[in-house]
Amino acid sequence: MTKYLLLAMGILCLVMPAVAQQQEPATKEELAEIKGMVDGINESAAEYRVYVDALRKIKISGYMQPQFRYTDLVNTSFLVGTFSGGTFPANTKNLFQVRRGRIKVNYDNNLTQFVIQIDAIQTGFTTKDAYLSIVEPWTKSVGLQMGIFNRPFGYEIEYSSSNRESPERSRFTQTLFPGERELGAKLFYAPQMGPLTMFRADVGLFNGSGPTANEYDNFKEVIGHLVYQLPFEQANAELDMGVSGYFGAVRNNTKFLYKAGDLPSGAKGFIADSTASNLNDGVGRTYVGFDAQFYYDVPSVGGAILRGEYVFGKQPGTSSTSVSASAQPATPIYQREFAGWYVYYIQNIGSKEQIVVKYDVFDPNTKISSSQFMNTNASGASGLAATDIKYSTIGFGLIHHWDDNVKFVLYYELVKNEKLTNITDTSSPLFPYAGDVNDSVLTFRMQCRF
Repeated sequence: MTKYLLLAMGILCLVMPAVAQQQEPATKEELAEIKGMVDGINESAAEYRVYVDALRKIKISGYMQPQFRYTDLVNTSFLVGTFSGGTFPANTKNLFQVRRGRIKVNYDNNLTQFVIQIDAIQTGFTTKDAYLSIVEPWTKSVGLQMGIFNRPFGYEIEYSSSNRESPERSRFTQTLFPGERELGAKLFYAPQMGPLTMFRADVGLFNGSGPTANEYDNFKEVIGHLVYQLPFEQANAELDMGVSGYFGAVRNNTKFLYKAGDLPSGAKGFIADSTASNLNDGVGRTYVGFDAQFYYDVPSVGGAILRGEYVFGKQPGTSSTSVSASAQPATPIYQREFAGWYVYYIQNIGSKEQIVVKYDVFDPNTKISSSQFMNTNASGASGLAATDIKYSTIGFGLIHHWDDNVKFVLYYELVKNEKLTNITDTSSPLFPYAGDVNDSVLTFRMQCRF
């Protein structure tokens, strides 16, 4: 044993000097090279950190809504589905479509937001949002937003289509605010602390020609919305209330301005004002609106929402439409006094199911009743048209949330027009409305959101 121990010690004596020689301290040149490598890694890490910090401020979101729609009749003399996802094409009473395909990029730098949202569907691409928003750094309560964004009016306009329980917005919303958005600027006040946190105020100045059209006159629109939130914490409830205003005008390209009144024959119709000063003058576009939402957690069932909105005012249009213009009307202006409202009831059943009932009404010409549509006032410049007919729509919906991202919607809209019982001339374009036209629509939709 002693012999083997002496042999091992001899081997160590021979090896240790060689190892020690290999582990001599590095030279200055080698140290400088190592330091340079470390500095280079630190610089690269700092550069990548800048990119990572920037990417953290970018949020990409979106949703897709493929759907199938069905209606009963084909090739009718009246339009079907215009306010239920789009008019059905000729020879068609059922179709598949991509109703919305949104991609949204939001760069949020705490006090600054830059937002771009694109809609990609089967008919092409559309810009939905493109705006810059900044907030003052002291209280972070006052901000300025400029670009293309939702009009600050009422509740339904700014309520995202990915969250809304009905497939489409109400008929009066689509008529007065086609596209929902507008090009302009607004100031907003949203207190972050203190006794005023339950308030939010938005007021803006806009072109008035819609989100994707150029301005066509020198008139600007002032739009504002004031919201107050009132929580009832002990009752697991909350009441939100809002009031809105819209004040603008549309340029008259002629000297003729038509308003509802009594025709020389004694029948109701449109009376022409042909004052020369009407040419290039602005025809008032004014709305006043009220909205409210009541939230309540029904014990052992789920959350419930009762939501309503009422809007009235004056709307400039043409003889054939009340839809807000996106280009200069070439024909005389018809100014109508209107009223519209809706009410929703949404009941959650557990965490995955929802039942929806919605009723909305739009009367584009409150000066005219159904009994005042006559054969003698249904043609010519002073005559009444289909655009003056009052509509009501009741919708029934079932929503199933497959998971946190996917939901299915089955929704039926029963559309009713007021019956023009005094229209007896079969050649009149209003004759189909002597009864209720069959223009109800069934929609099955799938939505995926990320």
